[in-house]
Amino acid sequence: NIATALSTIVVMAFIDVRLTIISLAIAPVFLLITRRVGAIRREISKLTQQSMANLTATTQETLSVSGVLLTKTFGRQSEAISRFSNENESLAALEIRQQMIGRWFFMIISVFFSITPAIVYLVAGRAIIGGGTDLTIGGIVAFTTLQSRLFMPLGQLLNVHVDVQGALALFDRIFEYLDMEHEITDRPGAITLEPATVRGDVVYDHVSFQYDVPIDTEDAETTDLANRLALDDININIKAGQLVALVGPSGAGKTTLTYLLPRLYDVTSGAIRIDGHDVRDIKLESLGEIIGFVTQETYLFHSSIRDNLAYGLPNATDAELKAAASAAAIHDRIAELPDGYDTIVGERGYKMSGGEKQRLALARVILKDPRILILDEATSALDTHSERVIQHSLETLMRDRTTIAIAHRLSTILAADQILVIDAGRVVESGTHSELIATSGLYASLYHEQFSNADRREHELATFS
Repeated sequence: NIATALSTIVVMAFIDVRLTIISLAIAPVFLLITRRVGAIRREISKLTQQSMANLTATTQETLSVSGVLLTKTFGRQSEAISRFSNENESLAALEIRQQMIGRWFFMIISVFFSITPAIVYLVAGRAIIGGGTDLTIGGIVAFTTLQSRLFMPLGQLLNVHVDVQGALALFDRIFEYLDMEHEITDRPGAITLEPATVRGDVVYDHVSFQYDVPIDTEDAETTDLANRLALDDININIKAGQLVALVGPSGAGKTTLTYLLPRLYDVTSGAIRIDGHDVRDIKLESLGEIIGFVTQETYLFHSSIRDNLAYGLPNATDAELKAAASAAAIHDRIAELPDGYDTIVGERGYKMSGGEKQRLALARVILKDPRILILDEATSALDTHSERVIQHSLETLMRDRTTIAIAHRLSTILAADQILVIDAGRVVESGTHSELIATSGLYASLYHEQFSNADRREHELATFS
């Protein structure tokens, strides 16, 4: 379009400079208006993208498995429909407004382009009649023909500018994310640890951690939260092969403590070391290979059981998959399914029960065979029978590897080499189960509060057996 417009202007000027100037006189005004229209289109496009994001979020929240269950059990279907309708109407209005922006402007341009040849005929005709020009009637016809050739690419260029401004609003949102700096990255010269050579010694050396919370100077509660340490001067020494249990009230910092080891967060001060190496000096990919994590909220992909298990070891054979599933006491259940290991578990594993999902997660980490194991309430969704079965599997899994276990159900930690009691981001007690019971401190209080006499007898018998 640019090449066509420039070449046409040159030929028009060769025919008659004055008429060329008349034809292009108003073009700068159109350019200024186009910039303004483009800016408005960009702003409306930005609002449209935000509205679309809100509608998508609403749809995912209300139509996901958990969202539908919550909506139905609370009888809030009408509210969910109304919320979706409002977001949908808002998006539709913005889409229409976005498409209509500048239509009046391009209508004016079209009218001007249609009138301009008449103006040329008027000016040139008067000049010819007055004898003040060498321009012929044939020259006028040629000139107006070139005008039509000029106006089409000029109109398209103006239209493209407006469309590009609208598209840039989308790019603004995309690059807002792409340009964000990664908070957790490999240091220059970071090393790779071979899993086979890792012993599994873990040391927390004066570790403190503070969440990055925006400070609102007008809100005292937010300011206090921003200045508060989630973990304060934590010192822990875990020998290779030991089982260390973390207990304490909810919100004490237990999960945060385990997140620092695989560098889901970086410490604010202090250092965490594996076999003497600061975790910040180890490549993230290498950390992922030597650390296995079973989170409290089990996540399964919308894929087959086989694919979900093989996520821990992509090249696993069928025999290895079945061995891991058997160790997690889930193989027999999988064998009962019509498609066996090819059964699709559904979005976030909704086709499986909570206990089955947790056992699949355990099988996945068993298959991975990490040197350091982190269990965050790994058996919280299991019944007593399943827990006993898996307890034996966990004992096999934890043998000869460093294990950090978080549990409110003390049956998983009675045999721990070391129990750390976390409260308000600090280690307030440490020792074995019997030692901590004898001190009558926070651990003893939690133990007596959370377990009935029957539970305690059962757990104590399990310990002796």
